[in-house]
Amino acid sequence: MQIATKRFAARPARYPDTVWPVWGLAWALLTAAAFVRLDTPAGMLHGQWSPGFVRLADFFTQFGLGGWYLIPSALLLVAANLTDWRSLSRRSLMLVYNWTCLAFLVLSAAGLSGLAVNLLKYAIGRARPLYFDDFGVLALHPFAFDARFAGFPSGHATTMGAVFGVALLLFPRRWYIALAITACIASTRVFVGAHYPSDTVAGFGLGCAFALACGLVFARLGFIFRPAARSGLPVRKKTFRLIGPATRVG
Repeated sequence: MQIATKRFAARPARYPDTVWPVWGLAWALLTAAAFVRLDTPAGMLHGQWSPGFVRLADFFTQFGLGGWYLIPSALLLVAANLTDWRSLSRRSLMLVYNWTCLAFLVLSAAGLSGLAVNLLKYAIGRARPLYFDDFGVLALHPFAFDARFAGFPSGHATTMGAVFGVALLLFPRRWYIALAITACIASTRVFVGAHYPSDTVAGFGLGCAFALACGLVFARLGFIFRPAARSGLPVRKKTFRLIGPATRVG
């Protein structure tokens, strides 16, 4: 935190020209398309999936819980705070530094997006597909503070979007693998009857946006990433390694 405070003060807030309006428009169009084409069929199909498929979806949907990512990250930060960094060798110091930065990134991306999605879902108050027969596909009860009306956006999908965003930044050449895994986990919320497809699309995009925004801030601070002028997305630094030797703290 001391390093971050000093770098915030010394480095001006100059972020690359990221095309946020284009990304936001694409996100809104995908959400709207899912609402128009998929939400009503998903509501009508609720309860008609085979029990075995639903059990499988229910198993994988648990990996969308934020605790899988927030708790280990928080524990890593606690362990780093309790570690005497001055007693470490240079190689060990670099590894601890990198793991601490990664934990801070995951905690920021998943935690901040999680707070945002909970505020949004209770403010919007959309009924879940479990109650499709009672309320229909677009029943809004703002600030009802009732789990029945906390459908849009999906919290699990938001977490998966944040995980995908972090993976995209760290492993840009393997983005399709990360997208396939996280999107599949996010989609299980539809099959267990907890969310409509548009809920998951909106949540996934929200989580991804928070992760990319955190990556831009980290690049400004010099943690994990360096700015990239062309693509607008941060690029992982060569010194960021979680296993093996590293040369210097950058």
